[in-house]
Amino acid sequence: MSEFEQARKHMVDSQIRPADVTDRRLIAAFLDIPRHLFVPRSRRAAAYADTQVATSETRTLMRPRDLAKLIHAADIQPHEVVLDIAGGRGYSTAILARMAETVVGVEDDEDGLSRSSALLSEVGADNAVVVEGDPKAGVPKQGPFDVIFVNGSVDTVPDAWFDQLAEGGRLVVIVRNGPVGKATVFSRSGAGIGERVVFDASAAVLPGFEAEPRFAF
Repeated sequence: MSEFEQARKHMVDSQIRPADVTDRRLIAAFLDIPRHLFVPRSRRAAAYADTQVATSETRTLMRPRDLAKLIHAADIQPHEVVLDIAGGRGYSTAILARMAETVVGVEDDEDGLSRSSALLSEVGADNAVVVEGDPKAGVPKQGPFDVIFVNGSVDTVPDAWFDQLAEGGRLVVIVRNGPVGKATVFSRSGAGIGERVVFDASAAVLPGFEAEPRFAF
């Protein structure tokens, strides 16, 4: 077993399993997919640590625990279609591809766009594709989606994401509430959207998703 394989197993055993992540398919994906390939070489030593890892100037890979718990909360089924928002180099896309029938990633980060396709091919995620576009807008032409997964925290959730949820679809995202983020599952039922907070999490806010500052007079 290589050093990275040992680190990956330790990540799962010490960070993901103890966090009540019980889906065997999800655990197998985290054990199998080499997280270190999706981070810059200069930061690979931290790839499996209990920390966020910046992959470019605008994208940050979530802590393994938070990423696993958020995907687990989405309850992805093998026949479903998933939209992966702002997945950077594609690690989350690769994990989601093991859970779903099809994954569409949308990204405007140049580093992610230039690297994700080759990395996804390398790990055998042939049912996933990353397209260039505005993460705030989603990919309406390829929706609706059974699950929308967001890589990072936001202060407000764009209406465009809700509009692209299929009936029974789930949007999973970390919504900032002061210093603490709330991992939240939004579910569509008919014309309504339900909301359920599942755990506290701290994730880098996606650039452009910060609340506009309020000025006091």
